[in-house]
Amino acid sequence: MMAASTAYTAVSPRRTLSRPEQSVSFHSSLTIKPDPNLNMFQQSSPPPPKQKAEWPPAVREYVQRCFAPESQIPGIDSQMIEAKLKEVITKAAEGNTLLDVDWANLPLPQQLIQQERSLTQSFDLQMPGDWESPAENTDNAFSKKRKLTPNFTDNHSKKKATPPTKKESSSSPPPWHKLKRDEDSGGNFGDRISFANTKQGSKQEKRLRKQQEALGKGSSKFQAAAEKRKQRFGAQLDDSPPWSSPHHSSSEGTAPTGPVIGTSQKLEKNYFRLTSPPKPDEVRPQDVLEKTFALLKKKWSAETNYVYICDQFKSMRQDLLVQHIKNKFTVSVYELHARIALEKKDLGEYNQCQTQLRALYAMGIEGDRVEFMAYRILYFVHTCNRIGMNDVLADITPEDRLQPPIQHALAVRSAQASGNYHKLLAKLYQGVPNMGAYLMDLFVDRERIAALAVICRSYKPTVSHEFIAEELGFDSYTEAIEFLIKHGAADNGALDTNTYRLDTGKAAPLFVNLRASAFRTVDIKGQI
Repeated sequence: MMAASTAYTAVSPRRTLSRPEQSVSFHSSLTIKPDPNLNMFQQSSPPPPKQKAEWPPAVREYVQRCFAPESQIPGIDSQMIEAKLKEVITKAAEGNTLLDVDWANLPLPQQLIQQERSLTQSFDLQMPGDWESPAENTDNAFSKKRKLTPNFTDNHSKKKATPPTKKESSSSPPPWHKLKRDEDSGGNFGDRISFANTKQGSKQEKRLRKQQEALGKGSSKFQAAAEKRKQRFGAQLDDSPPWSSPHHSSSEGTAPTGPVIGTSQKLEKNYFRLTSPPKPDEVRPQDVLEKTFALLKKKWSAETNYVYICDQFKSMRQDLLVQHIKNKFTVSVYELHARIALEKKDLGEYNQCQTQLRALYAMGIEGDRVEFMAYRILYFVHTCNRIGMNDVLADITPEDRLQPPIQHALAVRSAQASGNYHKLLAKLYQGVPNMGAYLMDLFVDRERIAALAVICRSYKPTVSHEFIAEELGFDSYTEAIEFLIKHGAADNGALDTNTYRLDTGKAAPLFVNLRASAFRTVDIKGQI
């Protein structure tokens, strides 16, 4: 009897990855010999070494000069130099101008960085002025009555000239570029590199494009950071010419941004928004502006024509701007315009003056800084601007907190935030330093409505008009009654027209609704 054959063929297991030395039999009748030319684990041959771009000798010498010890500038580290160097070389490589750039005279990266930093400094030019504003009369500093002192030297105002817009950068080539260029030498930077073969060359080109994109992102981040610093330190006092426009075409050239030296002798000049670089014969120098300043003070005291005065002050500020005059006289012009705008309740002009004065004071120019810092606090109480309030609180020094105007303004802020209407209206509103009462007048009705909403919830069943007049800081009982009637307390029967007692139950819904509408968002000009 024949022995049963197995249904499989025994195969010894492989213990290495090397090619088997003998044939592998899968069946007794089938033998497969391994192909000596076949290797399942065979790896592709290593690629040929990459060929590096050949940089011109002038570029290599330029790089060496960048990192030379004698070329270093304090405050600019090697990382910043390297980033700017990559930006310069990459730009030249992409533009196919490596051979056209005069590398021997091209400013070093640290010099370019230093130039960029100098552009971010605002008010870089200060012209000395011997004009000094008369001292403020502080005898009636805590008088509630709103009036300008007879001596007009105590009132300074400004209306802000049209805010200068940022000019687009010109696309003209730098002065170190050579004038003559072979038009037929075009092509991008990749065309200047030779590769071993077409396939490998395409890989090199892709890799080069990725590197250039990465370098471009790095340079854009650096430029964005520089622009952010410029906005943080110089946005408030931008030295950009007021005639610049966001629609300015770079092909038309760049208008000069340097100061204009005025030669006009006209004392009065209407304000016109600049649409082109100003002419020197249309701009008044500082000595003429000082005469104009004295003339406007006399005219305001005699005529009080605000439209005319505001137009003249805007014209003065424009002449100061284009001549880059930032000194004590400039501060006096802005302060005077701000005070006049406060008296006329022109919050748009006052806010512009206030913004410029803050930057001028930050430069160390003398002026009534404490007075206008107190005005800023009261202004932000009126506009309910928490961000602006936080900024002004951060500017206050321990010495500033000892000044009576700032102490009063901070007390107003605290009383308003805590809802202490008795302290706010019956005490603080009755004695306001300087011209702060003009600002408190803007929000005192709103705070009285909020106080009445609280009183109607706290006192039952009625309250007298005498109590309301004393708690809410009215000058007379009649004024308190008129206030209640004006806001509808008599229309819904809450105010008894015989005894003038206020029914708090009926008046509560009225003043709660009025309070909600009174605290709507106030815009930057202080208008609801």
